[in-house]
Amino acid sequence: MSVHPIESRYGRDEVRAIFEEENRLQRLLDVESALARAHAEVGDIPKGAARVIQEKGSTKHVTVDRVKEIEREINHDLMAMVRAYAEQCGEAGKYIHLGATSSDITDTALALQIRDFVKFLDEDLQKLRDVLLDLAEKHKKTVCIGRTHAQHAVPTTYGLKFAIWADEIQRHIDRIDQCKKRVLVGQMTGAVGTQAALGKHAVRIQNLVMKYLNLTPVRVSNQVIQRDRHAEFLLNIALIGETLNKINTEIRNLQRTEIDEIAEGFKKGKQVGSSTMPHKRNPILCERICGLSRVVRANAFAAMDNIPLWHERDLTNSAPERILIPESCILIDYMLVKTIEILKNLEFKPENIRKNLYMTKGLIMAERIMVELVERGMGRQRAHEVVRRNAMKVYETGKEFLEILKEDKEVRAYMSADELEGLMEPEGYIGTAVEQVERLVRDLKGG
Repeated sequence: MSVHPIESRYGRDEVRAIFEEENRLQRLLDVESALARAHAEVGDIPKGAARVIQEKGSTKHVTVDRVKEIEREINHDLMAMVRAYAEQCGEAGKYIHLGATSSDITDTALALQIRDFVKFLDEDLQKLRDVLLDLAEKHKKTVCIGRTHAQHAVPTTYGLKFAIWADEIQRHIDRIDQCKKRVLVGQMTGAVGTQAALGKHAVRIQNLVMKYLNLTPVRVSNQVIQRDRHAEFLLNIALIGETLNKINTEIRNLQRTEIDEIAEGFKKGKQVGSSTMPHKRNPILCERICGLSRVVRANAFAAMDNIPLWHERDLTNSAPERILIPESCILIDYMLVKTIEILKNLEFKPENIRKNLYMTKGLIMAERIMVELVERGMGRQRAHEVVRRNAMKVYETGKEFLEILKEDKEVRAYMSADELEGLMEPEGYIGTAVEQVERLVRDLKGG
């Protein structure tokens, strides 16, 4: 029976599999096998023994159940794995784990798991970026009201919204790429980092193990790989989560009944929005992603506490990391996949987009009128005051802004009624929004 929702509700099977017990055990065996191979390479153990260890280094031979059985007896999970492995290797088993400490194996195996996961993360981020770029290009001329302080400001475009998000996703792609060199590292340094138990070939052994595993060796370490690396990784994941939170919060706000410009896709026919209100079409996926972002962010904060371990190490990082890293990875992948789904099925409501543009009786064009007055010779501060004064009359009288401007002698001294009417079209006041979108699409698509 499942307990944690990532076992049954949130997460893809192929990503969950990276962190499941059997795959974790396999990665531990991979590291032990690489260590034996390195020892054989430098002449510490017989090559035949290393071959046996490599042949038996599979969960087909060393099972999760047998490791757990031994752990119940000795209360040490890594040593239980070593003993279960040795059972399968006969005489060669005595060479398993030679010169290593538990963290050499577990930390290096964790790097292998993270590397497996990052392939999915890279793919997710690139897909999301491309979906956003497609939306930006498609809607680069879809003019809508821009909002600041949740109030109508001046016109913008949906294309610019999507372009801003796409550029942010690209920064996450860059951050993860930069982070890889710091988190995809392994070690073979022994009890407190001196490599004393590995003997005179210690440095070469570490380098060989990491070469076999395609990881970078740490430059220096104590008993554990330093946890600033893992904290950085989870902080990057949390940053991605907050971007997804931002995107989905905006969609939720724009789906509000009072705004109703776009909406999360709703399956025709049978989808239920509420258990009691049959009319509801709630943005449940967007809300789910926003909620899960809180878990991912909290995990990153907890990872920060794993950095200051006592002396050469203590065990306080171990238990939380068994939760924090798999949970954050599985959830962020799920959140990315669902956000892509939401964006691909996003519903646009052009009639409401246009209705909202004109909701404030033309007030959203106040800045344009001010700028035009300045261009025609009125001082900037005076122009601001003249337009502000007329704008306030809209609130007081309920009249259209254009009507009030036409009645203002100071304004009319600079422009005619026809000119004022021409300046009140929102589509004519989007500045370089289209050009910005086109430039970003070119830059990120390489076209």
